[in-house]
Amino acid sequence: MGNIINASNVSMQWSDVLEMIYDSRIDAVGLNERVNSLATRSIKKESKLEALNMIVSMCDLTTLEGEDTEGKISQMVAKAIKPNPLDTSISSVAAVCVYPSLVGTAKEKVKNSDVNVAAVSSYFPSGQVPMESKLLDTKYAIDSGADEIDIVINRKAFLEGDFRKVFDEIVALKEVCQDVHLKTILEVGDLKTYENIRKASIISLAAGSDFIKTSTGKLSVGSSRQACYVMLKSVLDYEMITGVKAGIKVAGGIRDAKDAIRYLVMINEEMGSEWLSPDLFRFGASSLLDDVLKQIKKLKTGAYQASYYFPRG
Repeated sequence: MGNIINASNVSMQWSDVLEMIYDSRIDAVGLNERVNSLATRSIKKESKLEALNMIVSMCDLTTLEGEDTEGKISQMVAKAIKPNPLDTSISSVAAVCVYPSLVGTAKEKVKNSDVNVAAVSSYFPSGQVPMESKLLDTKYAIDSGADEIDIVINRKAFLEGDFRKVFDEIVALKEVCQDVHLKTILEVGDLKTYENIRKASIISLAAGSDFIKTSTGKLSVGSSRQACYVMLKSVLDYEMITGVKAGIKVAGGIRDAKDAIRYLVMINEEMGSEWLSPDLFRFGASSLLDDVLKQIKKLKTGAYQASYYFPRG
C-alpha cells in the first residue's frame, strides 16, 4: 500500500497514525482513579429500569462452541427476539453471534425481526492463519447473510511491533466487508498494558473498523472498565481528528446488571448520551442477559423470578 490510507470511512496519513500510536503514554494512576470514581455513581430507581432495558437492547447473544447445532441456534434466536415472552415491553437484543457455518440458520430464524446476525471470522479466536484464509472466511460469512463481522487483530504481528501489518490486514478485511459492520477485537488480555490497548485501538479505528471490541471471551482475562476507558478515549480522539464516530463493544466477564450499569455510566459521563445506543455500544455477554431480566422483573413486581424461568440462549 502507498503512504495515503484509504479505508472505507476515513483517509489518513500513515505518519499521522504513527504519531497517534507512539503518543500513547497513559497515566495509570489517574485512569484508575477516574474509573473507580465513576463506579461509585448511583442512579435512581426509575432510571434503573430504563438502564436495564437499554442493556437488553445492546446485548449480542453469542454461542461459539464446538457443540453448536441448528437447534441450539434456533433456541438462542428465539430468546434474542423475545428475551421475556411474557413481557412484551422488553425489546429484542441487538444481534446474535455465531460461527460462519451457522450464519444461514441464524439469518433464517431472525427474519421479520430487528435482530442482526453477527459472525466471527478470520479464524476466531486465534487468527493464526494466512491472510488468504481470513479473507475467504469473512467472505463466506457475508455471502451467507451476516450483517456484522467480528474479527481478531493479528496479536502476533502487534506484539512483534509490526503495526503496519496489523493495519493492512484490517483494511483488507474491511474492503471485503464493504457496508457490513466490522467489529475488531483487540483481545485486551493478550495486550497486557494500557499503552498497547491504546495503540491497538487507534490502529483498528484508522483501518476502518466500525467498532472496537475488548475481548473474544475465550481468555480468563476479558473486559475491564479500565480497558474500556482507554478504548473510549481513543474513539473520542479518533472522532476529533476524522469526524467519524466508532462504536465500542465490551465482552468477557460481565455477568451482572450492576456491573453493566457501571459501563453505561462511564460511557454517558465520558462520551455522552449519543453513544448510549446499540449502534455505538454493545455488550457481548450472554450470561448478563439472564441477570438483567431478573432485575427488571424485580423492579416491576418486587420479587425475583426463579432462574429457570429465563431459558438460556
